[in-house]
Amino acid sequence: MAETWIRLLGPPRIESAGTALRQPRGRKAWAVLAYLALQPGGTGRARTATILFPDAEDPLGALRWNLSELRRTLGPDSVGGDPLRLVLPAGWNCDVRAALAPSGDADPRTFDGELLEGLAFADCPVFESWLEDQRHRLENCVLTLLYEASLAALAAGRADDAVDLATRALHLDPFNADCHAVLIKALVSLGEYRRAREQADKCRELYRRELGLGVPAEVRRALSDAAPAAEPGLPASSAAVRSYLDAAEASLSAGSVDRGLEQLRLAAEIAQRTGDHHLLAESLVTLSGALIHQAGGRGAEVADLLHRALQTEALKSEGLDPESLSKAHNPGRPASRVAAAAYRELGYLSVQRGIPDRAAGWLEQAARAADGFDDERSRILAIQGMAASDTAHYGEALAALAESSRLATAAGGRRLLAFSEALTGRVHLLRGDLEPAAEALDRAQELIAAEHWTAFEPFVAGLRGETFLAAGKLDDAAPLIDRSWVMADVAGDHCYLTLAAGAKARLSMALNDPAAAESWLKRGLDTSPWYLWYRARLLDTAAEVAIDGGSPAAGDYADRLGTMASRGALRELVVRAHSHRAVLGDTAAAETIPWLAKDIDNPALNEYLARRGQL
Repeated sequence: MAETWIRLLGPPRIESAGTALRQPRGRKAWAVLAYLALQPGGTGRARTATILFPDAEDPLGALRWNLSELRRTLGPDSVGGDPLRLVLPAGWNCDVRAALAPSGDADPRTFDGELLEGLAFADCPVFESWLEDQRHRLENCVLTLLYEASLAALAAGRADDAVDLATRALHLDPFNADCHAVLIKALVSLGEYRRAREQADKCRELYRRELGLGVPAEVRRALSDAAPAAEPGLPASSAAVRSYLDAAEASLSAGSVDRGLEQLRLAAEIAQRTGDHHLLAESLVTLSGALIHQAGGRGAEVADLLHRALQTEALKSEGLDPESLSKAHNPGRPASRVAAAAYRELGYLSVQRGIPDRAAGWLEQAARAADGFDDERSRILAIQGMAASDTAHYGEALAALAESSRLATAAGGRRLLAFSEALTGRVHLLRGDLEPAAEALDRAQELIAAEHWTAFEPFVAGLRGETFLAAGKLDDAAPLIDRSWVMADVAGDHCYLTLAAGAKARLSMALNDPAAAESWLKRGLDTSPWYLWYRARLLDTAAEVAIDGGSPAAGDYADRLGTMASRGALRELVVRAHSHRAVLGDTAAAETIPWLAKDIDNPALNEYLARRGQL
């Protein structure tokens, strides 16, 4: 029997090959269907009725009529209950659920168009706002699926597929440097060097004409990078690979990042010649980890290395594909530390780039592959906690981070523990729980000092300074926030520079120096952080400062924040974007705020909205 698909991306329809199916009647029936499809945990009847039928004499009656219409179309048991849930009949699928599924195994080429394309709901301002947010989120997710599928195809030797997928991704976002880079890599892999150069030229001209920028570094590397050649006569042996891996570890520990990366590239090049799949996978994951955490790499080069590592490790494991590899844990097949690390790093990249739905899938696979490796499980849980914190699921974040800290303590991983404690402090700070925030951050600072982990210091010093700032202790806040900026500047870390610039701006406002605040915001906004949450939080501060100063830039900051936060499902920052718009006179945003804030457990957010008269 042919599968039946509910297509909510693009003009909404229900389709099945060779069969004409009944379609829901009316835009509100489609709206109810989309709303329920994107509420997997269910949603209250009264809430749904109020959001979708605000002007009806009998909102619950209007909802019942539309639910009956859906049952006539989908089947008698498809929708019902309180909270309402959508239960798809056997053999039915829904494109938005497939796009957001953690497994990420749907063909992204089947997802085309925006959510409920062609339908408008001006008479339902809260639903219209929700719809706009979800459209941004789904577009970002589909773009990511196309990008990741192109990387996986390239790693598996299917360069033709990689070209097709990367080209489709560029139709969604022509300015995405990583998608340009993958397309160029795929063309080079096919031997299409002229087309690869033409694609790089097209990207260069687009960036020059539209953005006034030069060609992105990822594109340059994709066209010109070559692996370093090992010394002539050096044997392709595991001993040689291990020697380069050990040398790289020493170089990186001594702060010689460029030398360490060169040694890791040599290790990978020699491992390729040994024919040892596991050794090659280990070398690729180690190289990618160094690029991410030592050199600030987040783009196509790193993702390509991780996908190649997974493909190589899968070949080692009896010809399994990478998805099967992550599930292959029976007594006869041990877990894979290398695969766990690769999945975890892909999850980390997804968190930082603001794609929490994909991050969840990668981290689930990492957890399966990490069975029995407590230090790796601690890392995975810390990143899960980071993702939960970014998306304002604070209870989940604290639970994951507590378990991460427990495992790190048991494993003796002081840097792991510092990382988890710092993230715990961030959650408490965001919720206004200043005493536990200070305690967690002080523990993290002690561990960082003991480990001489200066690269992580800007994050912890900045947050500790902000706890003092939130408590009104400006004299204690200032030196820590200053140190955060200096250490981030010395390291050239744009993520931490963005964090520190926001803290400096908030400190300046507390000192009644709006000119300094604006200067620091400009410096922060001139950075290019990979971590979406940092950028969005800085825009939140910029909007607040602009509103306080009566600046005409306030609306632009609020709109940019709203789009960015929606794309990344950064729920609290979505609420704050609506709050700024409401202050600026947007009545639809004002109506939306209570509905969005109700789902977020954060007393500090509620107090903030109450001060603005929005709750």
